[in-house]
Amino acid sequence: MVSAEATGGVAVAPGLSIESANAEAFARLDAADPWVVDVAPAGEVLPGYKKNLVLTSGAPMDWEDYTGGQREALIGGALFEGLATTREEAIKGFADGRIEIGACHDYAAVGSLAGIYTASMPVFVVENRAHGNVGFCNFYEGKEPRRLNYGCYDEGVHERLLHVNSVLAPVVGEAIRRSGGVALKPLTARALRMGDEVHSRNAAASILFSREILPAVLEMVRDDFPGVQETMLHLAENDYFFLRLSMAAAKASADAMVVEGSTLVSAMAFSCRGFAIKIAGLGDQWFEGPPPVHEGKLFKGHTEDEIAWMGGESPITETIGLGGFAQACALSLQDYQGGSPDVMIERNREMYSIAHGENGTYRIPLFSFRGTPTGVDARLVLEKGILPVMDVGLAGRDGGQIGAGVIRAPRECFEQAMTAFEARYGTR
Repeated sequence: MVSAEATGGVAVAPGLSIESANAEAFARLDAADPWVVDVAPAGEVLPGYKKNLVLTSGAPMDWEDYTGGQREALIGGALFEGLATTREEAIKGFADGRIEIGACHDYAAVGSLAGIYTASMPVFVVENRAHGNVGFCNFYEGKEPRRLNYGCYDEGVHERLLHVNSVLAPVVGEAIRRSGGVALKPLTARALRMGDEVHSRNAAASILFSREILPAVLEMVRDDFPGVQETMLHLAENDYFFLRLSMAAAKASADAMVVEGSTLVSAMAFSCRGFAIKIAGLGDQWFEGPPPVHEGKLFKGHTEDEIAWMGGESPITETIGLGGFAQACALSLQDYQGGSPDVMIERNREMYSIAHGENGTYRIPLFSFRGTPTGVDARLVLEKGILPVMDVGLAGRDGGQIGAGVIRAPRECFEQAMTAFEARYGTR
């Protein structure tokens, strides 16, 4: 097989049929071995990162195309990083290009909701030891509904981001390094058996991660390393801490499945404009459609007309067989995002119809430990008329989280992808 570097990032499998190419892409995904090995500022470890760059979610767009909460989050990121001193200055900087906008996926990263990265923000560095590539994700800001990734920036958000930079990230990073890295795949598999689906529910995974780094943390207490108690209390009270590790692990896993001639989906993400996917056999090209179809449960005091789309790349977890594709592991989610156990189980079973195979590591106890449906095949989505399902948080038009629910990718993305696939390869 020719190297991925020689072909613009796409692994070439000469002479493979679609079925063989899909089998190769699935095998690479299934064999992925993600380890978190470090925490470092984005500007130091993301490839080609510039000091004046702010990353955000979804397929790349021009500044004027960003609206609502995603636009506000970009402005907040520029202010936090000191790229501008006022809102007006930030807007002018984006408009004239002095402040650059980038897409997270182009930097081997993924972002939750608006997905804002700036140079000083710490990121998890996750190494796929099976294939040698790396994925990144920044830190969870905490459970306060008003967060930068939900389109909010004020003094409280600013202080919480500084706290992540100066206290939480240094402690977690040191613990990871002293531990020699943490294998995330077996941890995730165990969390599924304990009631997580590792997208909208991460309670078990967060506890398991804390346990993995505990020996190193105790050493750090002995060495009077600053901020240890505060950081561990933060981990203890924030069930969503592990989501960012799950996302980075999923990104490192999914990037390795890009194989010439494959129709498997290698990324799913959305922006304020709409939803988009990538296909393993078409490299870095995005295929966009309208915003996703959703159903959910809103927090008290909020109404359906408040829901706003401002981006999101956490569906990278569904791309590798987690989240909505492991929903039957996490029936307690009904209390958070609505629905019923019967609906969740049926929805999860439905995903097998559009998946290439079953995951060799991530398994669903309720289905007699059957592997999660993994590797969405764009051909099957169109043939079966079944759209991929994802568990997500719901943002409000005025910023902040106002609920949670389930979304489905729009059919248009898959139609465009397969049209492009046919134009390139001459066949479906």
